[in-house]
Amino acid sequence: MNHKIKRAAVLGSGVMGAGIAAHLANVGIPTLMMDIVPRELTDAEAEKGLTLEDKAVRNRIAAENKKALLKQKPSPLTSKQNLNLIEVGNFTDDMERLSEVDWVIEVVVENLDIKKKVLADVDRHRKTGSFVSSNTSGISIEAMSEDCSEDFKAHFLGTHFFNPPRYLKLLEVIPTKHTSPDVLQFMKEFGEDVLGKGVVEAKDTPNFIANRIGTYGLLVTVQQMLEKGYSVGEVDSVTGPMIGRPKSATFRTLDVVGLDTFIHVANNVYDQVEGEEKKAFETPSFMKNMLEKGWLGSKSGQGFFLKQKGEKGSEILQLNPETLEYEKRGKLKTKATEMAKQEKSPQRKLKTLVNAEGDRAGDLVWSVVKPVLLYSAELYGEIADDVPSIDEAMRWGFGWELGPFEMWDSIGVKTSVERMKKEGETVPTWVEEMLDEGIDTFYKKENGNVYFYHEGEYKQQSFNEKVINLKRLKEEREVIKKNAGASLIDLGDGVAGLEFHSRSNAIGLDIIQMINFAVDHVDENFEGLVIGNQAKNFCVGANLGMILMEAQDFNFFEIEMVVKSFQDSMMKMKYSDKPVVAAPFGMTLGGGAEVCLPADAIQASQETYMGLVEAGVGLIPGGGGNKELYIKHLRNIPEGIDFDLQKVANSVFEKIAMAKVSTSGEEAKENGFLDQQDAISVNGDHLLHDAKQKVLGLARSGYQAPKRTKIPVVGEQGYATMVLGAKSLALSGYASEHDLKIAEKLAFVLSGGKLKEGTLVDEQYLLDLEREAFLSLVGEPKSQARMQHMLMKGKPLRN
Repeated sequence: MNHKIKRAAVLGSGVMGAGIAAHLANVGIPTLMMDIVPRELTDAEAEKGLTLEDKAVRNRIAAENKKALLKQKPSPLTSKQNLNLIEVGNFTDDMERLSEVDWVIEVVVENLDIKKKVLADVDRHRKTGSFVSSNTSGISIEAMSEDCSEDFKAHFLGTHFFNPPRYLKLLEVIPTKHTSPDVLQFMKEFGEDVLGKGVVEAKDTPNFIANRIGTYGLLVTVQQMLEKGYSVGEVDSVTGPMIGRPKSATFRTLDVVGLDTFIHVANNVYDQVEGEEKKAFETPSFMKNMLEKGWLGSKSGQGFFLKQKGEKGSEILQLNPETLEYEKRGKLKTKATEMAKQEKSPQRKLKTLVNAEGDRAGDLVWSVVKPVLLYSAELYGEIADDVPSIDEAMRWGFGWELGPFEMWDSIGVKTSVERMKKEGETVPTWVEEMLDEGIDTFYKKENGNVYFYHEGEYKQQSFNEKVINLKRLKEEREVIKKNAGASLIDLGDGVAGLEFHSRSNAIGLDIIQMINFAVDHVDENFEGLVIGNQAKNFCVGANLGMILMEAQDFNFFEIEMVVKSFQDSMMKMKYSDKPVVAAPFGMTLGGGAEVCLPADAIQASQETYMGLVEAGVGLIPGGGGNKELYIKHLRNIPEGIDFDLQKVANSVFEKIAMAKVSTSGEEAKENGFLDQQDAISVNGDHLLHDAKQKVLGLARSGYQAPKRTKIPVVGEQGYATMVLGAKSLALSGYASEHDLKIAEKLAFVLSGGKLKEGTLVDEQYLLDLEREAFLSLVGEPKSQARMQHMLMKGKPLRN
């Protein structure tokens, strides 16, 4: 199998087409994005004297949609530079250019006849052996390609991305009976390794896997709300994180997706199924009324929720489905919800709610979970070949923490089936047979392996070797050492892993102690160390609550000891005898970034939001971050190039003073947090594996600890230059008096204080300046107010 995808074409430049083109550009694939030729000129084009024959007019639709990528939030691009990889064209003039590409993705309007027409055109112009796929959300893949050539059919399949393509993990790959097995295999591997997706093979059925079950689940919830008299807000309060679903729960999800899009997807199944299932996919009349009124959700400014200004600021109102008027948002608070909140895992929360019979919240959860479990079991074999495919599709496509069969396992298959039958439900035969065989879970774990029930027996689940699952690893082998904040784990092949697991992975003394232990232990027993974890975020910074509490008690000696310990452990890590690689992802802020900067290399996830944000809480970095970012910037300058030291200092000063945070791994590179020896993993599930390979690469190439060198600073004159910049911001109203005070302290640290420009200083000298500045700011009432505000409200205070 010698397939390669070096260039691609996307046919259709709407929201989805442009999003897919952006994602291809994010992974470095030059892409031709095409759309139809406009039928008439715009006023602006007519004013310029353009005609319908001008290239600018003919490519206008694709060109405007390409430009729109820069305005979208969150950004579909990991770097604005990636826009240069997208070229625009049109279906009339540029179809012959499809012979230059290795993969054509069709993303035109959801209409079978139009798709067939476009694909026939693709068949005429594509090169033999190139891939073609459709991003339909539910039209038959087989039917689309029935009139195409044999080579086309062998290389054609469905590739259903979820919107937005950069952020949503799921890629459903749908082969037809003509798709060549090695084309399918290649696309699955390419989807995972290059596009960074969670790939699930689906069958060619209406809406495939995730949209079929997800849409059903949402409609069932709406029906239960109407039948049993719950309000929109009450439903959302228990169908989100309380049962392992995203914060957007049910109706907020519908507002985000858009009611028009949702109804279109629901109708797609409604038109293709019969009987009870057809009834389930019928759109309730009040939602049709909303559609007529244009109440589509976020994009139209109102939907199931409406945000409006009240006497006490903004408030969110909920729609009453009976009156179609907005009212105060409701919330379900019952004995069961309070008990569920006490539970830590989504499995335990769900079980607590489902078992609370007679409780208003418990009854609602059972009434929406039960049909989803039964429906998923009914569709098993029809929409996918195995249980994990269905669970993975729901986790990756809809953000559920547990797929339907994982949910069923956590509430107890045997007891819940008994309850379903008592309530008159028909349980699919294969589930009954499974229980009759004495098997009462869909999954089981044994010796670090995962098995799933399949056709009368357990079958081992296979995982890509690039996926290191820390939870499974810890079940399989003994943890080397752990405390409340972190664990040291053997990742295999002579590499150890240091996993943070404090609350929000915030850095306190326990993590600092484990870093020190890890470095010593690895120096003696391992090839190297990876610092990484699989929490929601890598690390959101130091333990701010602890710092504030000590500051309010005037325990500055205690704070100094912690800061000094953090600095010392970072230096110990930096100069250890074995290579250390940090593997950040998600929020990597403040102390989280400070842990990464001194490592020998950083292997960052494509979704890494990295920054030294201490100014937002009235402080400056205290764990060596100022010095390390400055050194990193100096290291980025090619050897032998004459450079302006002041410009380097100014650049670092600005990033820390403005608390700049990258919106991707690529932007972290552009901001100077990553340099030449650092790399980015597109697939977050492969991050630890890639970091481990980086450690082994360093070890095998004869790693030696870095030599301590002195650092040039800009001194007193450079300090004045930086402060002048901060003062001009303050004068123009962009910085407060306290911002200026923080900036002055930061400038003093970065400049090296009262020295001559170009003076060489050692790292300890800069660390001492940093610690002193940090401690003086901790004592400031305005800094303490900022810390308090961040802890209480989760956002910075401007004071």
